[in-house]
Amino acid sequence: MEMLDIMRSRRSVRRYNQEPISDEQLKQIVSAALLAPSGHAKYPCEFIVVTNRELLGKMALCRKTVAKMLEGAAAAVVVVADRDKSDTFVEDSCVAMMNMELMATSLGIGNCWIQVRNRPAEDDTPSEDYLRGLLNFPENFACQAILSLGKPARDPKPRDLDKLPFDKVTWLQ
Repeated sequence: MEMLDIMRSRRSVRRYNQEPISDEQLKQIVSAALLAPSGHAKYPCEFIVVTNRELLGKMALCRKTVAKMLEGAAAAVVVVADRDKSDTFVEDSCVAMMNMELMATSLGIGNCWIQVRNRPAEDDTPSEDYLRGLLNFPENFACQAILSLGKPARDPKPRDLDKLPFDKVTWLQ
């Protein structure tokens, strides 16, 4: 698949069938994250891959209503970053997330970005604190987001290039 086709096909998928994702596919997705660029080559991001169904069910409570898709996901990748290592940990986390989204899409795996930073859990605690309690990552690590992963219950329609809002682009030549 060509890169622009992958980008067109990347859609937020919140419903998954029960088909598993292979370890090789998960490794490719995480490899894409590890290949992401990082400000000043500090690489503050680390990744927690979750395939345990019981744990995914508990993680579904990390956000008010938004993370429910984790109950049906085959896997999730939690992106955490060492705040002490780099002042670009938020940006570095976002680039890693996008790389994973594109890789998952290229493999035919549905995915959805679940924002964690500055969001409340179902129990009104900060989502980051809720997840730290489940996943035991260190206090100096910020949890940015979770990527839910699974085979799509239905194939989402790719975006139409002809309908992109090019009026938001200024060309200076």
